[in-house]
Amino acid sequence: MDSASKKTDRTRSISWADPSASARNASAISGLDYLAAIRNGDIPPPPVARLIGYRIARVEQGNTVFELDPAEFHYNPFATVHGGIACTLLDSSMTAAVLSTLPVGQACATIEIKTNFIRPITGKTGTVSCHAEMVHAGKSIAMASGKISDAKGNLYATGVSTLMIFSISPDLK
Repeated sequence: MDSASKKTDRTRSISWADPSASARNASAISGLDYLAAIRNGDIPPPPVARLIGYRIARVEQGNTVFELDPAEFHYNPFATVHGGIACTLLDSSMTAAVLSTLPVGQACATIEIKTNFIRPITGKTGTVSCHAEMVHAGKSIAMASGKISDAKGNLYATGVSTLMIFSISPDLK
């Protein structure tokens, strides 16, 4: 490491709960109750939420709002939030919108996601919100859409996701 890097290095500490503490026991709790428990602090958020820094602001059946405070540790080489961070925020919120409709014994997983980036997000953007809603649900496939915007309503990214819905065996957690 050169001396210039040493002068500009920053550090960030991250802590998280044991992943088994935040994992949903699909045979015991509905998707909506699980997400509400995370939002309320009764179940710890998954490690990725702590790593990236997003949180559940609102969850209703078929609709979610996740929030993120963009910071320079989210930056790419162009000094803007990396597209993968926005995509992760969209994927998490859209998956949660579908999960919020699932009863005990069912789960979902992303099959495909499409993201459109509209404008760059930076630390100066302020808190961004990802509003997601389930668009369609069949027996085994669901679709959700999402959009990331700031407090002024400026749009930063949109997404559409296809998810698989499946049954969970009672003996699996």
